[in-house]
Amino acid sequence: MSSTELDTQLRELIPRLRRFALWLTRDVHAADDLVQSTMERALSRWSTRRGDDSLRSWLFTILHRRFLDGQRSAKRHTRLLGSLQEPDEPHWPSAEHMASTRATLNAFSELSAEQRGLLLLIAVEGFSYQEAADLLDVPIGTVMSRLSRARQALRQLSEGKRPAPLLRVMK
Repeated sequence: MSSTELDTQLRELIPRLRRFALWLTRDVHAADDLVQSTMERALSRWSTRRGDDSLRSWLFTILHRRFLDGQRSAKRHTRLLGSLQEPDEPHWPSAEHMASTRATLNAFSELSAEQRGLLLLIAVEGFSYQEAADLLDVPIGTVMSRLSRARQALRQLSEGKRPAPLLRVMK
């Protein structure tokens, strides 16, 4: 692949990466930083990319992992500093006078980052279950069950109901 073709492909993927990053971070500036960090990582590690991998999947994987690394790092810094501040609420534009759309967007923003990310990968970005499983490094059955729970939680939140909290097994 020539450098011109690569440049074109990368430029075409930036808006999609940015949209995904924006929904993960809920902040325009953080999303831009995350996309920039993703592109820097991709270009600096270009030689490690397997030729049969999809460029789109590879970049989304890098972005998702950079986001998770940033979340872990932020939690460590919060513990070290001892300050437990709630993040600023996102400021979303009104949703064209449609109450159902507004309710769905509000419900979507209340989902966990894991649920939002999975719904975006499957429903918005069009990844297959197998591609999402590979990207998240989990079995396809896990993707399917997490997606089912995310959709159920979104439905409940859209209807004004609070879903039951998920229990996690701690090791």
